[in-house]
Parts: sequence; C-alpha cells; structure tokens
Amino acid sequence: MKQKNSATAVIEEIGKKLVEDVEKGRNPNLDVPVRNLANITFDAKTRILKLGNKTAKRFFFNVGHTKKFVQTLEVAKIAKNLLEVQKHASLRDVFYMAKRTIPNTKINIVDEQAETDKAIEDLELITDSSRELLHINANKMGSVAGRVVIEDQGDLIDWSKLGSGGWSIPSNVENIKFRKVTANYIIYMEKAAVWERLHEDKFWDKNNCIIMSSQGQSTRGIRRLLQRLSSEHKLPIYVLTDLDPYGLYIYSVIKFGSISLAHMASELAIPSVRFLGITTDDVNNYDLKKHFIKLKDIDLARLKQIKEYKWFKNSGPWQRQFRMMKDFNSKVEIQALSSKGITFISDKYLPEKIRKKDFLE
Repeated sequence: MKQKNSATAVIEEIGKKLVEDVEKGRNPNLDVPVRNLANITFDAKTRILKLGNKTAKRFFFNVGHTKKFVQTLEVAKIAKNLLEVQKHASLRDVFYMAKRTIPNTKINIVDEQAETDKAIEDLELITDSSRELLHINANKMGSVAGRVVIEDQGDLIDWSKLGSGGWSIPSNVENIKFRKVTANYIIYMEKAAVWERLHEDKFWDKNNCIIMSSQGQSTRGIRRLLQRLSSEHKLPIYVLTDLDPYGLYIYSVIKFGSISLAHMASELAIPSVRFLGITTDDVNNYDLKKHFIKLKDIDLARLKQIKEYKWFKNSGPWQRQFRMMKDFNSKVEIQALSSKGITFISDKYLPEKIRKKDFLE
C-alpha cells in the first residue's frame, strides 16, 4: 500500500484530472476498479483472492452515476483534509462530515452511512491506499490477551496485565511495535463471550498462547494484527467459530480474503490459518446433537454458496464437513460445550484438539 503522502498526491492528481476534463469540455469521470465476483480470481499458488484488472468509468453527467460520483469526491476531500491536518476520523464522523444538502436543492449528498462507507471503499481502490492510511478508522471491536508487550504511540502495553477486558484492538495497527512476544500459537474466536471464558480461565497463561476475539465478522484491524503476528513472529493461528455457514465464512475470510476486500488480500489474508472448530466431528465426539439449532433457508443458501467457492470446492475434508452439516440440517454454537462443564472448553476441548492436531486447513 502507498504511504500517506502518496495518498495525498493521488487525491490531488484525481482533482487535477477532473479540472482538466472540465476545461477541455469532457464529461468528468472516475476510473473505478470493478469489485464483484466476476473480477475476482483465486491464486492457487499464494492461496489468496486477488482483484482483477477490470475497471468501470463513473461519469458526472450521467443520471445513474452522478450521486456516487459526488459522494466519492466528497469523501476524497474529507480524506485529504484529514491527511493535511494529521487527524483521524471514524466512519461515523465521515458520514456526518459529508451529510449536507446541496445548495438550492433539497438533495443531500448522503442520507445513510452505508453510502459514505461505499464511497470510502471506492476511494481505497482509486488511490491504492487503505482507509486507515487515509486516516479513516472503524470502531474497536476486539480484545486480546497474552504474554506480549507492544509499543503504541510511545506507550508500552503489556497484554498480560490489562484486567478482565484485555487490550482493545484499534482499527489501525500498522504503527504498533512488538517489543516482546512469548507465545506458541494464537487462538482467534468470533465470540467475545468465549474469549471472556478463556480469559477468566487464564487459558493464555496456562498454555502460553495469545487469545483474540471479535464480535462476529473480524475487523480489518484484527485481521491485520493476526497477519502481522503470523508473518513477523511465525505464530500458528487457530480459528474457533460456531458450526454454522457464517462461522465457516469468517474462517474463509481470514484465510483467503474476502471478495469485497480482494484488493487488500496481501495485507489481510493469512493462508496458513487452521480451523480448530466447532466441526461436524465434534458433534459426534462430544455428544452435541442435543444442542442442535435447525438451519434456516438463509443458512442453507449460504452453505450452498460457500461449498462452491473455488478454495473449498476441491477440498475433500471440507466437502465432507459441508455434507455432514447439510445432513444434520442444524448448527451448533461454541457455547454448547459449556454443557460439559463451565471450564470444559479451557481444560479439555482446546488443549486436546491442539495436542492431537485435530484441525482443518
């Protein structure tokens, strides 16, 4: 990714090009990379998703393009101002900074935050800079604990000494420096409640590991932090999610990247991660059928979609998991393990599976 001063320069070049279009009587336009499945490829060698070379022009004088064109320029202006004053803004801040009525009309530039979020993603593609490098951050939605000491803006932070809440993972982790990392592996889990269970049980201390969580889909900050720990400190990463199509999708995104962020896969995807559970085999091994939750039509549709992904389609072990889940017609939550005892997950389930190397890749 380009550095901050490069992002500013690219935004300025966009502005100059648009001024030139106007001066020469051309319809002002932006060249935006196409971000859909048709323009995504799976690189079998690197095992990550990649964005193709297809682009689409977005014109100012086009009824179907005008609104998105203006929204992208508005967000570009906001990002340029943030870079110039060296301040950061949240996604919500940017929405309110862009939300205003166009003079002499009753039309707002944006009405919903989803519009500015999309415009920011377009700006990332146009400038080849992540939103974090554009000084736009998302909310903090993750926690981490372990024998790790980092330096963040001059402050030394020990992840093993932050009480019950752990360290709150920020949106931008690029400038964090690892001063000391003492761990054998990382367990990432989708649920904060499961992280709290492991943290209270001091799982990270007893097993010399790092525990990290989000609440649902992992944020970019979490994925980038995981990738940095994997690449810079060679730590194995195990993913722990519910046994449902969305849990499996979370694993897929961490391992291979996501379709919507294929342009950032090299900074976010971690092909070496392994899926620890919950698996369909765990259902039988730990007698979890009594805790089945029936799959809804939307779950089955999602399962059908995931099993056809190129990176899963030719994997016998994964296709077996998909078949068994469909046969069960049910999903199982991680917390179902609590029926075996409140500390069962810490005392037996995780240590046993890791010792036996009982994971999927």
